[in-house]
Amino acid sequence: MIVKAKAPKLLGNLPLLMELDLLGTHADRAYPILASLVTPRPIAWVSTTHDDGSANLAPFSFFNVFGADPPLVAFAPGNRPDGNPKDTARNLARTGEFVVNLVSPELAESMVQTAASLPPGESEPDRLGLAMLPGSCVAAPRVAAAPAALECKVHSIQQIGSNRLVLGIVHLAHIREEIIDPATLRIVQEKHTPVGRMASPNWYCTTDALFEIERPA
Repeated sequence: MIVKAKAPKLLGNLPLLMELDLLGTHADRAYPILASLVTPRPIAWVSTTHDDGSANLAPFSFFNVFGADPPLVAFAPGNRPDGNPKDTARNLARTGEFVVNLVSPELAESMVQTAASLPPGESEPDRLGLAMLPGSCVAAPRVAAAPAALECKVHSIQQIGSNRLVLGIVHLAHIREEIIDPATLRIVQEKHTPVGRMASPNWYCTTDALFEIERPA
């Protein structure tokens, strides 16, 4: 259900705020603070290919779309605890191709299971029995049951401190027919309710409690 919301009135008495220095005193708390505060975040369930051609699949919530000309996405695959790149980062550097699968509520449990730390090169879809389909313009496969999947090619990979930022150009989108209006090619919002990431480590949300506010002309 979508309801129309009214703009809130400005409050006369503002709450007290705690000030945290995320580059200094509180640097060791930067991740849990930001990952739990900036929510909900969309989840990129990223599929890539291993050296042997098998599928790798892992979720990333430091992710979003950042432009449309060209269609641009970005996400941040990190390292393993030993400092070596995770499979996703290693596969991206080798192939330059990936698929962003969006996560419906029905896929939430499987998505979380693919966050497990497996030995390098082991395939999460094979381990969980997830059906995959071949990509149309990239070698990486896509999750068959995903409501939408974006086939992407790496534009660049930037290292900023310990952060690895992957910029990708979206070449092709697969979208379930029931969530898109074929005449307008607009997403039917009530039928597209992907899972969102909330506070670390274990919180998620559904996005079916929608409201609408008309934007000014």
